[in-house]
Amino acid sequence: MSTPGHDLPGHDFPVASTKDIHIGRVMALRADEVVMPGGRVAVREVLEHPGAVAIAALDADDRLMMIHQYRHPVRRRLWELPAGLLDVAGEDPAQTAGRELAEEAGLTADEWSVLLDVVPSPGFSDESVRVYLARGVTEVGRPDLGDDEEADLVTRWVPLPDAVRMALEGTIVNAVTVAAVLAAHALAAHPQSANPQPGASTAARPVGAGWQDRPTRFADRGR
Repeated sequence: MSTPGHDLPGHDFPVASTKDIHIGRVMALRADEVVMPGGRVAVREVLEHPGAVAIAALDADDRLMMIHQYRHPVRRRLWELPAGLLDVAGEDPAQTAGRELAEEAGLTADEWSVLLDVVPSPGFSDESVRVYLARGVTEVGRPDLGDDEEADLVTRWVPLPDAVRMALEGTIVNAVTVAAVLAAHALAAHPQSANPQPGASTAARPVGAGWQDRPTRFADRGR
């Protein structure tokens, strides 16, 4: 089955020039002058992001591990998945996921696959988040998380149907978490199609599956 729009012709949107506005510890902001289809040049501000991983960890009863964590930009605590930035040079994203699951939730997992790749804000940021599905989980205890926001987070096992309800009623608003909850619920309800179409899949992807939108621009600045 072909991807909708995959073969449509289009403008390349070449970048005529670029200028750094701010370079921080975990992000950078630049301004690109982009050539529009009619030839006009428009400025597009781009927030460069190192990329991130999140983990949908399910236990034997299909309960999802969730964390309740303070997020300063919105000034409140949000229900989210364990997650972390790709901020360790040379570390494979799957290794980052395993490390973050242990640090934030005190869990390890025997079975790993790729659930989703999500670009939360493509209108202004190159951020992409890979969500891993983790099963066969074992509790190992959380390490000392210091005195940052993580030290205040709370963990909870949430049944998948309850997590879906929380997303639909607006209790879960983190975009990556909402997408992962719905995808994990769909896989749990229909682990494989009874009448699969050619090229279609209702299963999570292998851990090493290609990641088309993984950002590299910010990481390249430090090399």
